[in-house]
Amino acid sequence: MDYSSTYKLAQDIRDSEEYKTYHDLKKEVMADETTAALIKEYRKLQVSIQMAAMSGQASDAEDQQRFSGISTLLFSKPEVSQFLLSEMRLQQALADIFKIVTEAADVDMGIPGAEG
Repeated sequence: MDYSSTYKLAQDIRDSEEYKTYHDLKKEVMADETTAALIKEYRKLQVSIQMAAMSGQASDAEDQQRFSGISTLLFSKPEVSQFLLSEMRLQQALADIFKIVTEAADVDMGIPGAEG
């Protein structure tokens, strides 16, 4: 298989507005150690809560409360809110690309909502 198109896709991703916005905001936001630590904790709690939901279990109430508090704190800062939203947009674009590629290969990855 020739991977030249894959490298072109990687460059197209790096050239995209979604990536550039995310990358610029990431540099700015992560420069603050406290904010970076909060974002790391936010992501850890987010994954924990999502994994519990996917397995049909109730997530830990303390984790939910901490996640809610950290979310409120992070999203109250405009630059952090912009960063997190830009990250979501980039993730959505990457999910769309992944869906197109897996459909082209006729591969069912078992991802909810990705049925074609």
